[in-house]
Amino acid sequence: MSGNWSILRLSSLAPPTSSAALPLPNTSQYPPLTDWEAPSFTRAAQFRVGATLVLFLFAACSNLALLASVWRGRGRRLASHLRPLMLSLASADLMMTFVVMPLDAVWNVTVQWYGGDALCKLLCFLKLFAMHASAFILVVISLDRQHAILHPLDALSAHCRNRRMLLLAWSLSVLLASPQLFIFRAIRVEGVDFTQCATHGSFRRRWQETVYNMFHFTTLYVVPLLVMSCCYSRILVHIHQQHQREKAGESYLRRSGTDIIPKARMKTLKMTVVIVLSFVVCWTPYYLLGIWYWFQPDMLRVTPEYVHHALFVFGNLNTCCDPVIYGFYTPSFRADLAACCRRTTTGADASPRSLDRLSARQDPHSGEQESDPAPRKPAGD
Repeated sequence: MSGNWSILRLSSLAPPTSSAALPLPNTSQYPPLTDWEAPSFTRAAQFRVGATLVLFLFAACSNLALLASVWRGRGRRLASHLRPLMLSLASADLMMTFVVMPLDAVWNVTVQWYGGDALCKLLCFLKLFAMHASAFILVVISLDRQHAILHPLDALSAHCRNRRMLLLAWSLSVLLASPQLFIFRAIRVEGVDFTQCATHGSFRRRWQETVYNMFHFTTLYVVPLLVMSCCYSRILVHIHQQHQREKAGESYLRRSGTDIIPKARMKTLKMTVVIVLSFVVCWTPYYLLGIWYWFQPDMLRVTPEYVHHALFVFGNLNTCCDPVIYGFYTPSFRADLAACCRRTTTGADASPRSLDRLSARQDPHSGEQESDPAPRKPAGD
């Protein structure tokens, strides 16, 4: 979120490991803090660090493999307008993996901030930038699927359209994350040898900070969810109407037998729906807990600390889901992984014949080209 690494410490000097240091009233103001107790590395925080490291290893390996497959492997056979989408999604997930996860784990272990003021501002900016990019790229993918289903004959402009939407998504992510560079700072608690990276003093009133956090909640979650829901609702309505017209005996151009929507396109649609659902399922509990805290800070006294940590870890699980979902729906990715594992175990490159055999086993309706040395136009989108 837009505050400290935990939604429960958006304006306090305590990092997410603290269970004893509760947020003080108007902690974003400059007056010295009194009756403040230094946080500690609790047992719940230790669980959070361990779980985060496990997710980090899995997310790093799987997303790097996805990036390599789409960039240099069989994933290059994807339709030209789909490749930038998957590359951007993997890149955003890798930013979450290499920025958010390690910093969260290290910060929980050290409890206080040792990186200085400049690094405090930069890393808080990168964290929010990565979260915005991940959400906005899912929006771009949803818009692309909507256009592919509702306007199937307009495929020639898809590549340029997707590039423009991706550029807008990355640019908006930078713009919306830029305030982090100004509101975060390394602050030293008076009379105590303790320094923290926080928003203390950046807002005159607590409601101003609440408005700031709610704005980012809207841009990170509400707006993407509404746009994605609208896109897939329109797709479902379109498919239902097509079925109704087919039953009425109307004839339509079809590229795959008697299917209303080509199987390659339908398979890609199913994949993107599952990716979006994983985003919603993983992050909704965390965001709802954040809303509860922003309007009722006393909720810290009625909810166990491990709940806060567990929901943050569950949100990060979304970074691991995307490559797994992509691999489930994309035989080329599984073939690249199998070839990589075989080279690792044998210590030598697999023969071209065996690689071709793996490609030949790909689903002919996956939206990718079949194994063939001659160049072909991608089979679908």
